[in-house]
Amino acid sequence: MKILVTGATGYIGKRLIPLLLNDGHTIICPVRDKKRAENYYRNQKRIHLIEADFLNSQSLNDIPKDIDAAYYLIHSMSNSAKEFHILEEKCANNFKRFAKTTSLKQVIYLSGITNDTKLSKHLLSRKNVENTLSSGDYALTTFKAGIIVGSGSSSFEIIRDLVEKLPAMIAPKWLNTKTQPLAVRDVLSFLHRALNKKELFNASYDIYGPEILTYKEMLLQFADVRKLKRWIFTVPVMTPKLSSYWLYFVTSTSYKLAASLVNSMGVEVIGKKSNINQILDVNPMTYKEAVQLAFKKIEQNSIISSWKDSYISSGKLKKYVHEFINVPEYGCFKDIKKRKIKNKELALDRIWAIGGETGWYYGTFLWKIRGFLDQFFGGAGLRRGRRHPTELNAGDALDFWRVIYADKEKGKLLLYAEMILPGEAWLEFKIKENKIYQTATFRPHGLGGRLYWYAVMPFHWFVFNGMINNINK
Repeated sequence: MKILVTGATGYIGKRLIPLLLNDGHTIICPVRDKKRAENYYRNQKRIHLIEADFLNSQSLNDIPKDIDAAYYLIHSMSNSAKEFHILEEKCANNFKRFAKTTSLKQVIYLSGITNDTKLSKHLLSRKNVENTLSSGDYALTTFKAGIIVGSGSSSFEIIRDLVEKLPAMIAPKWLNTKTQPLAVRDVLSFLHRALNKKELFNASYDIYGPEILTYKEMLLQFADVRKLKRWIFTVPVMTPKLSSYWLYFVTSTSYKLAASLVNSMGVEVIGKKSNINQILDVNPMTYKEAVQLAFKKIEQNSIISSWKDSYISSGKLKKYVHEFINVPEYGCFKDIKKRKIKNKELALDRIWAIGGETGWYYGTFLWKIRGFLDQFFGGAGLRRGRRHPTELNAGDALDFWRVIYADKEKGKLLLYAEMILPGEAWLEFKIKENKIYQTATFRPHGLGGRLYWYAVMPFHWFVFNGMINNINK
């Protein structure tokens, strides 16, 4: 079959596509930024990348019309735009109008469980998108999931941060809200097995794990898996705003995502019973089993996708990655270091392992201070780390940087700063001929930006010299 997969670079999309490829299907991936997606799917002959944005109906004209099925995985957990529900509805309407011009027979949509009488704005938007996607031109199959548990998922990483950092927690009362967590592997099984199942056409199903747990119980079970003793006390006086700040400062989430999660965590997420497990032969695993499986993936360095690589983990980068590839030359300050290369392969390996657990090779305490200051003023800080210890792709989060370009064969890595700055900054590593070049570029905004550059120059002299020396040793 020829299958359209929206959200191809997202958390679920990147995990679903290999399953579809393994079945022999041809995959059409409309992506907003083709440069970002090429690294993930460069060597796949049956994947066709097309630059398209479902907010812009004109951009959809290049998508093939002879498609058999589609997965609708477009959604936003960011509340940065007050009208996000309007944008989500617009995407759904544009998709629906495009679908009318195709040979599409089935659309599979992943939504959220919406059974509570009082829904958050994001869950209301999910429900509205389902209504919008409903059409007489194709069959709609909707799966509604609650908390998704898996390596790299936002819920898993937030719970991990809370459990592993805090021996005791004074937490908001929404920790007593009930939910039915579902392993990401089971989510993928439902999505994968539903393809071309006529008995699921024009039907909606809640999908959920076998247990009803409170968020508090999830934290304690997570601690039990990690063999940690934890104490949790809930208090009724923590406002949604305070709760958002609590999550932001303790975990690796952005404030915007924290606010979205807090808004949704007060809603009970209990699924309606159906026979979908029997129809698709899926037996969802328990929460503890899902956590144990996630840690196996982490230990094997086989995390396929992470929420941190989505732009919602940043409050800064709003444009396409490729728009930052051309580092500006004029009106900029530059710190250029170069050394005669000692061992090209070893230097490349060190460059590609930079950040995360490895660190930045010199002045670790200074990087940590800069990360703390960035977090204090609302930035990403160093909390995001990196998805894989030695692999980098365009679009990946790397501490408080974003990978803009990564080509190990060409010996070039370019990072864009997502930290809070009075300007814009790039960090480039390049190996050319017999030399290694390390270039920090800063484009200041006004007088404040210029004063900032001169203030940090003494630190740069030590840190950047030490960094290139240790990379090239």
